[in-house]
Amino acid sequence: KFFGDAIFVLPQHDVLEHLSEEFHGWANMIVHAFSAAPLWLAASGVFTAWFIYLKQPLIADVLQKTFAPIYRLLDRKYYFDDFNQKVFGSGTLGIGGLLWRYGDVKIIDGGLVNGTAHAIGKFSGVIRQVQSGYLYHYAFAMIFGLCLILGWVVLG
Repeated sequence: KFFGDAIFVLPQHDVLEHLSEEFHGWANMIVHAFSAAPLWLAASGVFTAWFIYLKQPLIADVLQKTFAPIYRLLDRKYYFDDFNQKVFGSGTLGIGGLLWRYGDVKIIDGGLVNGTAHAIGKFSGVIRQVQSGYLYHYAFAMIFGLCLILGWVVLG
């Protein structure tokens, strides 16, 4: 019941009430549809298209040549696709190129991926110098680390 009164219809906008006043059954609606102009206009459009494009296709060619500017305008969809391609398409291609060139190549590939690999290579070069392979170097490093930990525990 939380949304009980959330959706309501004003009496002057009650479409179903107005429809119930005019509705006299489905058969009468079909008869009414055949007496209305939109059905006959749609049927005449279908018949005209069938006749021009399937029965007499030469008529379509003559009409195309006669009304060439209108045909071109409608065929090019009022040139909206060309406008969108030139304005929005080239703009998004430019933005995409900038994001690829600077975002992907320089930041992600250059800094994060290859940058970390380069940093690890430098760090391993430094650590490689520390590892000498002599046992007394390792023993000294362990004793030094133990002294640091012991000092931290005692003094910390």
